[in-house]
Amino acid sequence: MILLRSILFNILFYANVVLHLMIAMPAAAISPQAVIAVAKQWGRVNLWMLRHVCGLSVEWRGLEKIPPGGLIVAAKHQSAWETFALLTILEDPIFVLKTELMLIPVFGWCMRKAGMIPVDRGAGRAALTAMTARARAAVADGRQIIIFPEGTRRPPGAPPIYKFGVAFVYEDCAAPCVPIALNSGLYWPRRRFLRFPGTVRVEVLDPILPGLDRKAFFTGLEEKLEAATARLIADGLRELGKAGRAHYEAARGEA
Repeated sequence: MILLRSILFNILFYANVVLHLMIAMPAAAISPQAVIAVAKQWGRVNLWMLRHVCGLSVEWRGLEKIPPGGLIVAAKHQSAWETFALLTILEDPIFVLKTELMLIPVFGWCMRKAGMIPVDRGAGRAALTAMTARARAAVADGRQIIIFPEGTRRPPGAPPIYKFGVAFVYEDCAAPCVPIALNSGLYWPRRRFLRFPGTVRVEVLDPILPGLDRKAFFTGLEEKLEAATARLIADGLRELGKAGRAHYEAARGEA
């Protein structure tokens, strides 16, 4: 049953991508916020499909902790799930993402029009300087910048590999940083086809106020995120079925 539901969901998921890209193209001629509105609707539809097709819902914890206005969101990255789900809880969000994504036809053009911040991972210090300058301007405009501090997807329970770039953005923007822990990778494993039923748990942690030095911020962010994520993974493993736990163990072994 999980296999059949996953097949149906994946067909609907990619159809939904195509549909919303078609809507986003004319929206891009209006404003960046119009593109974001389309992206947020895409995320809401994906969550609806997951709930009704795969039996996968979401529990949001601590949404009231997100302050208004411009800020940095530092989130765990375990699967594709958070790339659309986090859009639905923020007012005017943008992602820091790898430059290669901006080269995808239509999709990349829409991302550029929405104001997403590309990072050329091979450009070293120059890429970091460009990223922080764009992030500072976006925060000043009242936008919420979503950063995955590990830079790429990591399976649940894998040893963390945080990149120091998030600390430069925090210091340069002089804005609050909201850490977000989650356990999405238990139900939507990276590089796997199956979508498991259950409840993705997302926890918004207390904002880290501006003013810390880079090292203190970086250390505190990792400690807070990893502790909260470990709790959420433990919650999820208690409800995950035998097949889901097997994929979890396999993914950990690949990390």
